[in-house]
Amino acid sequence: MLSNLKAQPVDKILGLAAAYRADPRDTKVDLGVGVYKNAQGLTPVMRAIKVAEQRIVDEEQTKAYTGLAGDPAFSEAMAGLILGTDYPRERFAAVATPGGTGAIRQALELIQMASPGATVWLSNPTWPNHPSIMKYLGVPMGEYRYFDNATRAVDFAGMMADLEGVKAGDLVLLHGCCHNPTGANLNLTQWGEVADFLNARGAIPFIDIAYQGFGDGLEQDAAGVRLIASKVPEMLIAASCSKNFGIYRERTGVLMALSPSSAEQSLTQTNLQFLNRQNFSFPPDHGARLVSIILNDDALKADWMQELEDVRLGMLDLRQQLADALRERSGSDRFGFIAEHRGMFSRLGASPEQVEAMREHNAIYMVGDSRLNIAGLNAQTVPILADAIIAAGV
Repeated sequence: MLSNLKAQPVDKILGLAAAYRADPRDTKVDLGVGVYKNAQGLTPVMRAIKVAEQRIVDEEQTKAYTGLAGDPAFSEAMAGLILGTDYPRERFAAVATPGGTGAIRQALELIQMASPGATVWLSNPTWPNHPSIMKYLGVPMGEYRYFDNATRAVDFAGMMADLEGVKAGDLVLLHGCCHNPTGANLNLTQWGEVADFLNARGAIPFIDIAYQGFGDGLEQDAAGVRLIASKVPEMLIAASCSKNFGIYRERTGVLMALSPSSAEQSLTQTNLQFLNRQNFSFPPDHGARLVSIILNDDALKADWMQELEDVRLGMLDLRQQLADALRERSGSDRFGFIAEHRGMFSRLGASPEQVEAMREHNAIYMVGDSRLNIAGLNAQTVPILADAIIAAGV
């Protein structure tokens, strides 16, 4: 049986990480894998997480299963974080999942159950795992233009033109904030136009929000999602806690759904739980419990918010440092978009040949489409990267 298996393509980002580790040069810079790192190159455990973990150690009485949907306190806390205080609870259903990727996978399987012929529309570009999972599951895909390679900003006119192909019942996958891989994001006016279009077309928004708090702040980063939720009859939201709580290895995510009315809420909830049962039975609890402890404790939440804000401001400072260094070296403002982008990533607009040249000559490791992880930089490596970008002719 096993001899019948076919070799699978190596994940490009994970392959890049392996090449980085094998590179003996002391000056090498890793801008590939999408993990936050501080100036020392570490992905630290946040202060509030340490306190919450100690509280679990001291107070937890059992390791028995939670429910199929996970701890309701976690889903409720995440709903408040993402949707705010005014979301329609009578239409809300949710399940905990193994990370944001698990939420995406469960959402796609829910779509196949509810509307097997529906097309899911993806931005071009998007996170590579979106189309990979959809191809594996056999979900019909469409794509819409998103990034203008000339301006390194959102191509909103191209996006809306391509979405004219969306049919009633289709889903449009939107990055809630901090677009991966480009760093270019819709403004609130554009979010409103998208919501109005989806309503007029009878299409359903499918939000992937993995970086809330990394862009313009916790509230600002959720503004587009909340606006959509206030306007549409139904939607899906896949959320990750890996980045903003720094609990990557705990695999903590949630899939949320807003049903058209309270009559469908119970049906949606039971189907979400059914999918959890089929795929992994009970979701992981440790990370979810850490998140719910923090979000339901005023002091811990305040400390978490402050540390997250420090992380966000640190990345904005690195963006500005890089933009300034490139302005000094190029004598132009053509790299000003780096300071305007938000989140961990920016797409530089370099060709694959230029990316390879930076890797070969300067030990700069970024994804082939020129996505770079801003959090992989520090004050010492910003000038190294700036020199490499100019030398490569970007």
